[in-house]
Amino acid sequence: MIVYAESSAVLAWLLGETAGSRVSQILGKSEIVVVSDLTILECERALIRALALHEINPSAAGKIRARLDRAAAHWHLWRISSEILQRARHPFPTEPVRTLDALHLASALAARSAIPGLELLSLDECIRRAGEQLGFRLHPA
Repeated sequence: MIVYAESSAVLAWLLGETAGSRVSQILGKSEIVVVSDLTILECERALIRALALHEINPSAAGKIRARLDRAAAHWHLWRISSEILQRARHPFPTEPVRTLDALHLASALAARSAIPGLELLSLDECIRRAGEQLGFRLHPA
């Protein structure tokens, strides 16, 4: 299995949410995991936000960040290119789509054009609906 992992799924895994265990299984059995610059950025910003709101302490944030760094070292990072920005500017099959979601969808489409068989790992319902309409196999199923 080859998956594009969107930030909602990665964050659920990192933060130990209920769906995170299923995400962990999918990430673990994937031969290739592709993430966008945006996924890493959103994960980092979520940690910064949680720290600022005192939802986690610095020690916990450090452990989560180290876990992300260890995993990301084995993932394929997909850069947000001008092609991705251009695609995100156009409608998707299920609108409305928020800006960051459009960037994830456009990134997944660009990655799929280079990596046939790429599947979409997301917990975000908007991304899942659009991804399904774009022909992606979705995880978790």
